Amino acid sequence: MVGEPVNLNEFQELAREALPKMYYDFYAGGAEDQYTLEENMEAFRRIMIQPRILVDVSRIDLSTNVLGYNISAPILIAPTALHKLAHPEGEVVTARAAAACKTIMALSFTSSCTLEEVASSCNAVRFFQIYVYKRRDLSALLVQRAERNGYKALVLTADSPRVGRKEADIKNKMILPKLKNTERFLSLEASSDNGSNLAAFAKETKDASFCWKDIEWLSTITNMPILIKGLLTREDAIKAVKVGVAGIVVSNHGGRQLDYAPATITVLEEAGLSLYCLAKERLSLLSTQLVCWWFKLLEGEFLFSLMEECGEEQMSSRH
Repeated sequence: MVGEPVNLNEFQELAREALPKMYYDFYAGGAEDQYTLEENMEAFRRIMIQPRILVDVSRIDLSTNVLGYNISAPILIAPTALHKLAHPEGEVVTARAAAACKTIMALSFTSSCTLEEVASSCNAVRFFQIYVYKRRDLSALLVQRAERNGYKALVLTADSPRVGRKEADIKNKMILPKLKNTERFLSLEASSDNGSNLAAFAKETKDASFCWKDIEWLSTITNMPILIKGLLTREDAIKAVKVGVAGIVVSNHGGRQLDYAPATITVLEEAGLSLYCLAKERLSLLSTQLVCWWFKLLEGEFLFSLMEECGEEQMSSRH
């Protein structure tokens, strides 16, 4: 590519040129036929903007509030794995970028850097993303470490009791490097008959029986608010409110988990309005596109933050 990149698509093309194919495919690829991955982008392209004219735009303020934390715009950095595959400093520089942009970073449990290293790198507001494992003691330990190091919320990924079948990873024989947050507790020596250990590792470590009733267990081991990530339906959005989480992230895992799931933007209204009807006295709706700038497609994820005060007038003004 000639010249400096000026948009996300051009950064992605630079990544394709710079990264080993195995790593680029790991970042950019989706599950199975990649239909949902492609639909995430196509669904946005079908949305047209109807501009209003002769409006005073001399002062524009995109700042908003998520769980009580002020950010410069409704854009957060999504939890994504293994940043050192793309940059030698990994998630540390991602956190510094979040701080510079005055926004929130959600650190993945599968980060290349430890949660302590990221916490000490800058003063960004940080959330911590977790799965629940067969070894509940390990999940509890990670939560305690996050809380002790100043992370402000937990993002529980709930849409992957089994890992999505990413055919590019199988063809490339993608092997997970050491996971810094768990290397003393979890072995990556998972056996696999297809050349990649991703699915085998997930099968051996994740608790496939984890369900709604277990959210209560998670809430007993932390004082941090809990966000559930991976919802796509009004039924699950309503359940999330009933179990008392602080918010939800409407997400199809960037098309990396269950192929032929709907594009997130197409179910956003259903999930948001169902919550509004159920709990409009305390719902703060943020149509928040979570973007990871680490050479990755737009996740198409949206955060609904359940706050204490949000009147009907405020809600209406956001539609």
